[in-house]
Amino acid sequence: KHGINAEYGGVCSLPPEYCQNGPLFEKCKEWMEENLPDHYARLILNKTQEELDAMTLGNGKKKQTRGGKAMKNLTKKQEVPKQVLVGRSMRARKKYVTLIRGLKTCDMNLKKCSKAFGQKFACGSSVTGDDEITVQGDVVDDIMDFIVDDLGVDGDLVVDAGDIKD
Repeated sequence: KHGINAEYGGVCSLPPEYCQNGPLFEKCKEWMEENLPDHYARLILNKTQEELDAMTLGNGKKKQTRGGKAMKNLTKKQEVPKQVLVGRSMRARKKYVTLIRGLKTCDMNLKKCSKAFGQKFACGSSVTGDDEITVQGDVVDDIMDFIVDDLGVDGDLVVDAGDIKD
């Protein structure tokens, strides 16, 4: 009888005790769980085979050992009233930008709307916030008409917010 019968990881080719120090630890851990379950239990889970057998139920599923139920408290999307606010904000001394807020509540694609505003009014337009588009120039009345006529948003939902302070 010569030598020691050593088992090596199939991914990193290191002994199981050294796999956690290797560069491919996550892949090696998955391989070890399939091919060397006793080493996996001893090294990764710090449990003996008897403890693992006690953790499993009769149908082969592992029972939950700690923590709450997953997905217990799902947060519901808050119902935001549909409303599109169009206003202007002062950029420099006599320069204005038009701000459009609330298009997302009407299920509009902000990027496409921004591009349409820029093409229609021959000016710069960009998505600046989560639900905000900034258009260069004071074009509040024209944009309100454009949103109703061309984008198909109901006229009652489009509101002139006047001067917006940021």
